[in-house]
Amino acid sequence: MSDDSGYSSRVAMPMRTRTAVGGAREVTEALLSSGDRKKKVRGIIFVSILLLGLTTALLAIAAMITWAFIAGWPRLDLSLFTNVPSVVLPENAGYRTAILGTLYVIGGVILLIVPLGVGAAIYLEEFANPRNPFNRFVDLNIQNLAGVPSIVFGILGLAFIVRGPLSLGFVAAAGSLTLALLVLPTVILASREALRAVPSSIRDGSLALGATVWQAVSKQVLPAAFPGVLTGVILAVARAIGEAAPLLLVGAVTFVTFDPSFFEGGYSTLPTMIYSYAKRPQDELQTLAAAGVVVMLVLLILINSVAIYLRNRFERTW
Repeated sequence: MSDDSGYSSRVAMPMRTRTAVGGAREVTEALLSSGDRKKKVRGIIFVSILLLGLTTALLAIAAMITWAFIAGWPRLDLSLFTNVPSVVLPENAGYRTAILGTLYVIGGVILLIVPLGVGAAIYLEEFANPRNPFNRFVDLNIQNLAGVPSIVFGILGLAFIVRGPLSLGFVAAAGSLTLALLVLPTVILASREALRAVPSSIRDGSLALGATVWQAVSKQVLPAAFPGVLTGVILAVARAIGEAAPLLLVGAVTFVTFDPSFFEGGYSTLPTMIYSYAKRPQDELQTLAAAGVVVMLVLLILINSVAIYLRNRFERTW
């Protein structure tokens, strides 16, 4: 009945009235849908800006890698990995001691950040009371430390690790401790997010079957979150490999021509050795510095490849 009456009323309307009614309806619909259009336009603009920034960053990285390969191509041979550094005979110089120093430092960083970072994340996420003022203070400081410049950690490493209470001296162990303090907040925050992403039903099911909280965390929650934890470790190690500023203050600037040790003698790393070559005016050393960038990229890719392989293996296992 209503449809018939509505149809008859529209037929009985004069043309001018029907035009006015139609115009009013279109204006109202346009006003109601204008918000959706604005949101769509804003979304398109935002995505376009993100893609532009990503493209610019990728082009810049590709340009730097291409420059490093082209400039360092004359020295990209096996002697670059086996020979010791030298400024007297740059045509025979290499990065062997710097590579060994980097492996010592990064190995120490991994041995420190994995148990400390994952353990702290498990405690803060699974056992700590979030309303406790001390736990909230620790959580706040971890988040703040993630944004502290790396040079500040270098100063702290010089004051408390190289000298001060620990007094380790300018050795690779001091560099490992300094870089571990630098990237530890990243590991903790990433591990907490990975643990938080595990569904609570897994915890509840384990507890319902009689498991303790630690058994539920160690046997169920942690294996499920381990791929995400490894992702945080990969990001932390990638940052630690490329850091030079804190290591300049804790002894890595030493020009080492002998194989380093972890607790004795001087040491050097790839970023600091590249910096040492790059600041010298000789063309041969400039070429050597560019080749060192390629060496550092290769080392970084190898270490990350192992970590990514382990992450993918744990994902398939879970």
